[in-house]
Amino acid sequence: MDLTQPLHKALQERPNATALVCGARRSTFAQFVDRVARLAAVLQSLGLQPGDRVGLLALNSDRYVEYLYATWWAGGVINPVNIRWSAREVAYSLDDCDTRILLSDAHFGAVAQQQRELSRSLKTLVHFGDGPAPEGMADAEALMAQAQPVPDARRGGADLAAVMYTGGTTGLPKGVMLTHTNLYSGQLSANMAATRPAEAVGLNMAPMFHVGGAGLTLQLMMRLCTQVIIPAFDEVKVLEAIQNERASETFMVPTMLKRLIEHPRFAEFDTTPLQLVLYGAAPIDDALLLQAIEKLPRAGFCQLYGMTELSPVVTVLPTWCHHPDQPAARRRSAGRPVPIAEVRIVDTEGRPVPNGTVGEIAARGPMVMAGYWNKPEQTAEVLRDGWMHTGDGGVMDADGFVYVVDRLKDMIVSGGENIYSAEVENAITQLPQVSMCAVVGVPDDQWGERVHAVVVLRAGEALSVEALVAHCKTLIAGYKCPRSVEFREEIPLSPAGKMLKYKLREPHWEGRERKVG
Repeated sequence: MDLTQPLHKALQERPNATALVCGARRSTFAQFVDRVARLAAVLQSLGLQPGDRVGLLALNSDRYVEYLYATWWAGGVINPVNIRWSAREVAYSLDDCDTRILLSDAHFGAVAQQQRELSRSLKTLVHFGDGPAPEGMADAEALMAQAQPVPDARRGGADLAAVMYTGGTTGLPKGVMLTHTNLYSGQLSANMAATRPAEAVGLNMAPMFHVGGAGLTLQLMMRLCTQVIIPAFDEVKVLEAIQNERASETFMVPTMLKRLIEHPRFAEFDTTPLQLVLYGAAPIDDALLLQAIEKLPRAGFCQLYGMTELSPVVTVLPTWCHHPDQPAARRRSAGRPVPIAEVRIVDTEGRPVPNGTVGEIAARGPMVMAGYWNKPEQTAEVLRDGWMHTGDGGVMDADGFVYVVDRLKDMIVSGGENIYSAEVENAITQLPQVSMCAVVGVPDDQWGERVHAVVVLRAGEALSVEALVAHCKTLIAGYKCPRSVEFREEIPLSPAGKMLKYKLREPHWEGRERKVG
């Protein structure tokens, strides 16, 4: 299995069909593959060797798709950089997996330039966007105009394809290593499990540095569909794309879906072309789901559950489960395992538990990651006897539907972004006034969950909420910073001295069925 295989099919079957639409730019599959082969030639001329990592710091665009496939065509490994990270967090992700080439668009040129001072591994900066390249950066478009297309390196199978960074319980991001087989089988299985329109026009506004956004691109490319790409989520641009480009399927996190259907101009647009809404990355409120079904009556709804380590989809709640004649409780399910995956619920020893019993969700199959980059101990913690232990608590019913009921690790999902409490706590405790702090996720009507900090100050010290948040913003991305803070005299501890975070969460989640956002 190699991820460039659909491009060869496209040249045979649909060379003149529209592949990518981004603003005023449109390209056929033949034009797209030509640009991929030329960008691959540029990357090789800049020193890329087989297996080397290539980073990109950019908004969604047609060029983002070209970067993905050109890196693989050249024999490299993608390292899509989170655009919401601080410059220091970007540097960490580059250095951790020895990324020597970084592409950026005009929006992130300044952050890219900062990497010259912050990153130890970076050797080459490349401008891959509109306008002339800033001083000291190679100009991808100029180089591509002069380059001759190179043959596909045809790496595949167990060869590494991606290092995608996700938050770490130690406070540092982890590089999830995904092979060609992982990503290929994962997207093939997602295409099979979620019934798709026969002639689809896909709309992608989910960030492509996330495996969800990148995964949708791969799923659409595998089916040789037209892709309409929006740089970042914007309600009106999404509605315009559905109406004007006849977009038939898309993926949204629940926050996006809520903003879309509640936008004051929603009724002005024709949304009937939309046939399928894939949603996931965070739990969805049943009231929101029913509202969306009412507002988009021509669209089927399909929930995807998974994680970066699973490439990413492992269960799917298909469209038929959203029909009014189905039990309401089923809409709260994360669905059944995709065709290539085995899923079971296990106890703390990794043994399967009976149906109806809460335990940890574990999965096995060709979509399971190769491991965390250069983190053998953390890899061994989650990959045991061929099973990926997700850290999510769940229960399975007699029909094989999985229900996510709690989160076993201290991860907060806010607006579809994964935030690890240890990372936020590490930032807060650098303040000299702070004696101890605990960060938990609490319910938020807009974001699903929000970051809530419980802080104990040192004797005689004072600290404002504004000063605490401002300090955090100098160290971590803004979306990770606390949205609410409470000051306490003490934090509940176990006899072993471990913070009892469940006691901090309980008052906020009282009366709710699900203990995650």
